[in-house]
Amino acid sequence: MSKLDGFLAGQRLDDVAIFVSDAHLEGAESLTDLGESVDSGVVIVVPGENGRQAFSAGTGIDAMEFAKEAMGTEGTIGRRLDSGVCPVAGEIDTGNAAPGDSAPGDSAPDQEGDHEPEFVFAFAEEQNEEVGGLYAEGDVIHAYAQCSCGESYSHKWVVGDRDA
Repeated sequence: MSKLDGFLAGQRLDDVAIFVSDAHLEGAESLTDLGESVDSGVVIVVPGENGRQAFSAGTGIDAMEFAKEAMGTEGTIGRRLDSGVCPVAGEIDTGNAAPGDSAPGDSAPDQEGDHEPEFVFAFAEEQNEEVGGLYAEGDVIHAYAQCSCGESYSHKWVVGDRDA
């Protein structure tokens, strides 16, 4: 079983997982040797504190500050941490234009090209029946993504819950 599979199965509760997209990897090919290649990048699974430091070093963003910011916006992050659905995909930014008006340069974001996760930071939390809710159902994966459009968002699910 790979480290990523173990993490996603709730068997590596002390580790963190970091996805970095191919586009974000430019110039950092050494990361691919440390992790598992996925369709659109690489996922690295490392011990918690080392992972938070690696995330911060690789992105220039403090891992826990990023998680705190992303927590305020819910989106969908794929179960292998290498894909997602940005919550602002499909919104049109027309500034002060009235509905139906358009201005030069205004356009709807392209859901395929403009809304791909650049990086994801994830950790697992052990089942805690005292807390209740999702945490009573099993171990919970917390994932936080940075979209190529600049939006940060989060998603959490119970380990093994394929429909979450």
